[in-house]
Amino acid sequence: MIEPKFKNVSDCGVLVELGSEINDETSNAIYALDKRIASANIKGVVEVIPALINLLVIFDPIQADHIDIQAAVSKLFPIPNKADGRVAKHIIDVCYDDEFAPDLTTVADACGLSEDAVINKHLASELRVSMYGFAPGYAYMSGLSASIQVPRKNTALRDVPAGSVIIAGPQCLITTIKMPTGWSIIGRTHAKIMTGNKDKPFLFNVGDKVSFRRISKDKYLEAENA
Repeated sequence: MIEPKFKNVSDCGVLVELGSEINDETSNAIYALDKRIASANIKGVVEVIPALINLLVIFDPIQADHIDIQAAVSKLFPIPNKADGRVAKHIIDVCYDDEFAPDLTTVADACGLSEDAVINKHLASELRVSMYGFAPGYAYMSGLSASIQVPRKNTALRDVPAGSVIIAGPQCLITTIKMPTGWSIIGRTHAKIMTGNKDKPFLFNVGDKVSFRRISKDKYLEAENA
């Protein structure tokens, strides 16, 4: 059974740690606790931010204090550490043509695979959104096939276009703005992670499952210009 560890953060936050390693058990517990806090209507809670091994509960210090929040969250335990089968599933179209995948050959060489094999391993990966961070709309997805996991590059590449599908270690991410990255770029998608909808600003929720579907360059350009 998972036992939470609490740490006070400034005068308006409580960090709830549910593990010390990134694994399915910890991730499932974080998703479950996030949902329980959302539905518990705890007095003073303003926002909950889930991450890889913990989540941050931000509260209004006029309405509650650290002791109040810790006590309220503690009452939500025990929590399940198995995946919730009701999570949303997304299929994202991606083009792996050379001009959109400058690192595909390097990844293939590093993994001892052909480029098509890398693409197929990526398509077969069961990914789940673990957290948002670093830049607006950057949804970190875990679960990348071990056979195509490569480390970050030693030097970041500048001006990587939005919509680039990038990988590093066990994670995959879709860039939302033009930025530098040290991750390997293996494709491009027209999917918009930032929706522009204030009620649902991001396409994915933390805990959602994501898979990719290969499309041709023509299909990509058609969708991009639609």
